[in-house]
Amino acid sequence: MEDKSSEGSRSPLKDKPLRNPGQSTEEARRKLIEDKFEEPGLMAAFLIALAALEWARYAMNLPPKPWIFTVVAFAGIAYASWRLWRVRPRLRALRQAIDGEKAVGQFLERLRENGYKVFHDIVGENFNLDHVIIGPAGVMTIETKTWTKPTPNAQVEFDGEELTVGSLQPDRNPVIQAKAQASWLRRVLEESTGRKFDVRPVIVFPGWFVQQSGERPRNLWVLEPKALPGFLAHEPRALADEDINLASFHLSRFIRSQERRS
Repeated sequence: MEDKSSEGSRSPLKDKPLRNPGQSTEEARRKLIEDKFEEPGLMAAFLIALAALEWARYAMNLPPKPWIFTVVAFAGIAYASWRLWRVRPRLRALRQAIDGEKAVGQFLERLRENGYKVFHDIVGENFNLDHVIIGPAGVMTIETKTWTKPTPNAQVEFDGEELTVGSLQPDRNPVIQAKAQASWLRRVLEESTGRKFDVRPVIVFPGWFVQQSGERPRNLWVLEPKALPGFLAHEPRALADEDINLASFHLSRFIRSQERRS
């Protein structure tokens, strides 16, 4: 519906909406395009316009000098293409990460029917939490890893402490990352509520088969997103409804306070 309010009037919304799945990654991808491609792209467009102008002068029997501008234009196009080619793998990886976070986020939304509160893209200290769920089984941070498979049958193996992806250990350890994020959220909730909430880190690999070796650790889950409801269903109840509401309220307030600062 069209907004018919007069200029200078205030919005009826007191707070910004909560963030969407993959929003931080989308913002990083947009910034990458702006930083690495827009400037050379605009320069190339400008040079093309100059070359077109010279060809127009040539067509009208004016003293032509199209070749100089054409060479310069092609040089600009080559430079812009080179910049785009260099950044293309990073753009593709960000696009894949965005799609993965959105897919996992949409899947997590179904947990609301089971009494869970679901939050997406919580901005922290130079990082972001992809998702957080708060419900009967407790508070959980969910880190999404949408990684390309080297082979169709590649799988993730987790022994309770370390994981390998397609028989290789990743350069950046997702286990350390997930545990650090859970610790951060634990501190945020304690500072806000005055209560200590256990926060369990969860790492999900969309589209991967996750092989668990040894006894499944209770303090960290590594799994395919579709396995999460089954894991949750087998957990004893950790939070009463009032605790779920308390933690959710304070986390929502924290998110909105961060949005107001940005």
